[in-house]
Amino acid sequence: MAVACFIGAFYIRLVYWTGRWRIEREDIPESFRKAGKPFILSFWHGRLLMMPYCWRRTDLTNMLISGHRDGRLISQTVRHFNIDSVVGSASKGGAQATRRLIKLMRDGAVVGITPDGPRGPRMRVSEGTIALARLSGAPIVPTTYSASRRRIMGSWDRFILALPFSNGVFLWGDPIEVPRDADAAMLEAKRLELEDAMNSLADRADAMMGHPGIEPDPSSLTAARKEASGK
Repeated sequence: MAVACFIGAFYIRLVYWTGRWRIEREDIPESFRKAGKPFILSFWHGRLLMMPYCWRRTDLTNMLISGHRDGRLISQTVRHFNIDSVVGSASKGGAQATRRLIKLMRDGAVVGITPDGPRGPRMRVSEGTIALARLSGAPIVPTTYSASRRRIMGSWDRFILALPFSNGVFLWGDPIEVPRDADAAMLEAKRLELEDAMNSLADRADAMMGHPGIEPDPSSLTAARKEASGK
């Protein structure tokens, strides 16, 4: 596993070093850094590969990662980029991980989270992500990336494997605040707001690189969306 993670980290660096990458709206995370304020960096599981380079700073020091084998591989790989892991998921270790993340953010840390991980549904925001923002008081900042040369894997998350010698782009979105006194309706509204923002951001990044967007899991259309559309 250690060898595989070393090779994985080397590949990520190879893709970045041989490509031409740019970051749009980097002023958003920079404004939080200058103010000494934490935030939750949110990106889809399928866009995980190049996230160590989404920000020129190294302030992303913690990520929520599941405890299963794939999670351990990710954890050891991102450690090569000075990113620590908090182990937990919606199904196991969630409460303990949430408490740990809240403590880290109260100490000023920035944390990364994949709101559709570790097993999906693809590109759908979990309730736990919104709950974390409410409990911590930290805003959620969506981000994404796309690359001109890539392969889309057949995994549940349609994982994007960026290839060397690519043009690439990282996009940052507007922060989303979740009030501490939000009721169930407000929490659901914020969940949908984040989901729409992340999917819109991903589609725009893909279009900039000359690709069609990746569709979210269609089987998980929420009851709120069905009610809103009259279906």
